[in-house]
Amino acid sequence: MNILISTFGILLMGFSPLWAKQVIIPVETSGKSLVLMVGHSGELFHKYYGDRLQTPEDILKDIVADNRRDMTFEAYSTFGKHNPFEVAFKATHADGNMTTDLRYQGHETQKLDNNRVLISISMKDDAYDLHVVLNYLAYQAEDIIESWVVIENRENGEVVLDNFSSFDLVVKEKEYWLSHYYGAWASEMQLEEERIGKGIKIIDSKKGVRTTQSENASFMLSLNHPAEEEDGEVIGGALAWSGNYRLCFQVDSLNQMHITAGMNPYASAYHLKPGDSFETPKFIFSHSSNGKGVISRNFHRWARRYALRDGNTPRPVVLNSWEGAYFDFDEKKIEQMISDAASLGVEIFVLDDGWFGNKYPRNNDKAGLGDWQVNTSKLPKGIGHLVDYAAKENIKFGIWVEPEMVNPKSELAEQHPDWIVSRPHREPILMRQQLLLDLSNPDVQEFVFKTVDDILTENPEIAYVKWDANRHVQNWGSSWLPADRQSHFVIDYTRGLYSVYERLNTKHPDVILQVCSSGGGRVDYGSLPFHHEFWTSDNTDAWSRIYQQWNTSQFYPAIAMASHVSANPNHQTKHVTPLKARFDVSMTGRLGMELQPADMTPEELKYSKKAINTYKRIRHIVHQGDLYRLNSPYRENRAALMYVTPAKDQAIVFGYVTRFHSRNDYMTVKLTGLNPDKTYKVTEINKVDPKKKLFTGSGKTFSGDYLIKRGVQLKIRLLHESAMLEVLEVK
Repeated sequence: MNILISTFGILLMGFSPLWAKQVIIPVETSGKSLVLMVGHSGELFHKYYGDRLQTPEDILKDIVADNRRDMTFEAYSTFGKHNPFEVAFKATHADGNMTTDLRYQGHETQKLDNNRVLISISMKDDAYDLHVVLNYLAYQAEDIIESWVVIENRENGEVVLDNFSSFDLVVKEKEYWLSHYYGAWASEMQLEEERIGKGIKIIDSKKGVRTTQSENASFMLSLNHPAEEEDGEVIGGALAWSGNYRLCFQVDSLNQMHITAGMNPYASAYHLKPGDSFETPKFIFSHSSNGKGVISRNFHRWARRYALRDGNTPRPVVLNSWEGAYFDFDEKKIEQMISDAASLGVEIFVLDDGWFGNKYPRNNDKAGLGDWQVNTSKLPKGIGHLVDYAAKENIKFGIWVEPEMVNPKSELAEQHPDWIVSRPHREPILMRQQLLLDLSNPDVQEFVFKTVDDILTENPEIAYVKWDANRHVQNWGSSWLPADRQSHFVIDYTRGLYSVYERLNTKHPDVILQVCSSGGGRVDYGSLPFHHEFWTSDNTDAWSRIYQQWNTSQFYPAIAMASHVSANPNHQTKHVTPLKARFDVSMTGRLGMELQPADMTPEELKYSKKAINTYKRIRHIVHQGDLYRLNSPYRENRAALMYVTPAKDQAIVFGYVTRFHSRNDYMTVKLTGLNPDKTYKVTEINKVDPKKKLFTGSGKTFSGDYLIKRGVQLKIRLLHESAMLEVLEVK
C-alpha cells in the first residue's frame, strides 16, 4: 500500500489550527471530481461533483468563507447545528447531549493499486472524544466512488448512534427528477420516475430480510430535466447492504438537494462502548453528463471487477426443477429431468425445494424447513446418487437451501425454540408457514454454516447452491441479545449472515452461489460480493421480464441476472408466449430453464437445444459486454437493447414487441455503441424459420456510421414477436 499524501494529521502546541487556511480535498477518478473543502472553522463542505476539474483549487478563488450557504453544504451533516434538514449523523453522548459538531483533523490519500485511490478524512467532535472517518474510494477506470464512514467512541461512557449514513451529498440545480424502483413479489424492479419538489422523499425498507423485494436500494437522480439513455446529467447510486436501508432526498428553501443514504435507523439505535467502532456499509455512486446509460455501464464494469464473485467467468446454463416439479417428485422423476436437461445442452441441473425432512417431510411449505436430512421416501439413494447420476449424464448438479428459516412443524423448532426470532409474550406471526432464525446469535450462525457446509462436504461434486429466504422480519425480538441491545438486531442479523457467506466462500470457493429471496429480495451490492448471481424474480413470464430486466440492468450486470425460459402458459401470469421470445428475453441475462422438459414437444426440444448452443457461442458478449438500452418499452411499446464487447468488434442486438403495431409499422433500432469507423456484418440469429427474415439485410455488411445513424429495421410488429442480431466486425 503506497501512501501518497498524509496531511494535517497532528496538532502541535503553538501552531495555528489545522483549518486556519482553507484546504481543498479532491476525490478524483479518470473522468470525475468530487471536491471537498475545509472551511476556516474546521467544518468540511461539498463544493463540487461532476466532470473532472483540471484545477480544483480554483474553487478557493470563488467562495465566501463559512457563509450560511456553505453551512448547508456540509459534507457529513450532524444533528444540533444550523442545518434545518435531515442529517447524516446523530448520536447521543453518555451525558445525554444529542448534538455533534465535527471538525477536520487531517486526511490521507493512499494509492491501493493502479486503479484505486482511497481518501480518508478524519473528523472529531469539537467537545467530545468522538471520532468519525469519512472514506472515499475512487475507482479510476470505472468513474465509480465508494463512500463509507467509520465511527469510533473514545469517550469515557457509552455513545448511542441514532443516525449513521454512509453517504451525504448536496447539489444545487434548477430541477430534480428521481428514478427509483419498487414492486412486490413477482413484480420487483418496477420503474417510478418523478419530479422532486420541496420537501422530503424517502425510499426505505423496514423488512429486515429480503429488503429489496419492494424497493431497491438504488436510484438515478437527473438534474434539470429527465435524463435519456445517452443525454442528460445524472447521479446514480446504490447501497451495498442487505438489511434495512434509507435513501433520503430533501429540497430545501434554497432549492438545494440534500441526499443521504445508508442503514435505516428505524428501530436500530446502536450502542458503542468506549473503544468500540462502527463501520457503515459502502455506498457506490457515479456521475454522468451523457445520460443514464453511462451510469449503468460504469456500474457493470465495476461490479464484474470488484463486486461480484468471479465476475469475469462465463456463467453456465441452468435448469431448475421448481416450476417443472414443485414438491411433487421422486428419484425417477428427477433422474429423467437430469437426463432431459443434459440432452438439451444444459450445464447444471438444480434440485429445488422438497428434497429434505423425514419426521416432518417437506411435501409442501408447511413442514420440514430446518430439518436438512434427505427425505428417504422421495430419494432413497440420497443426494449423492443424484450427483453421480448427473455426472454420468455429463451435467453438474446443484441444490436449493433456505437455511435462515424454520417451519414450526419441524424437529429444529422443537429442539431449539430459543433460536427463533420471536415477539416476547406474543403469538408468532407466520409468513409462508415459517419463522426466522436469529442470525445475530453465533450459535445460529454456526448452524446455518454447518447446514450448507455439510451438504457440500458430503457431496463435493455439487457445483451450485441456490440460497433462498422467503419471509421478512415481523416478530421483532432476539433471545440472544441483551434487553438493552434489542435495537441491534437487524444490523447484527445482516452482519451475521455476511459472516456465514464469507466462511462458505472461503471453504468452497468453486461452488456457484445464487442469492434468492422470494425472487428479487436481495438484489443488492451487499450480497453480490458473496454470490455469482441473483434470482431476479419468481415471475418467469417473458413479457414481465422485459420490464423487470430493463430496470434491473440500470445497476446490475447481465452476468449476475438469472433469467429462465419457463412453460406455457406462464405459471405466474398465465401469459402464452412463443418459445423464441422466451429464449430471446432470457438470453439477455444468465440463461436458464424453469420447466419440465418432458412436457415439451419434439419441435420445442429441438429448438431449445439449438438456442442453448447459440447462447453458449455468444454469451461472452452478453456477460462481459457494455449494455446499450436502445428502444425503451416505456416510450414506444417496443424494446431493444444491445451488448457490445469493449473492443467494439462484436455485438448482440435484442428486439421485442410488447404491444401490437399497425401494418408496416416496423421497429427501427439505431445501434448506439458501435464504432462508426468500423465495418460490420449483421446476421439474424436464433431463428425459428430459417427462410423467414426479420431483418432483410441479414448477412450483409454495413458501416458502423450507418448502423449508428440510420440503424436497422426489424420486421416485427405483433405482440411477443422478437428478433436477435449478431454484429461482427469485418476486418
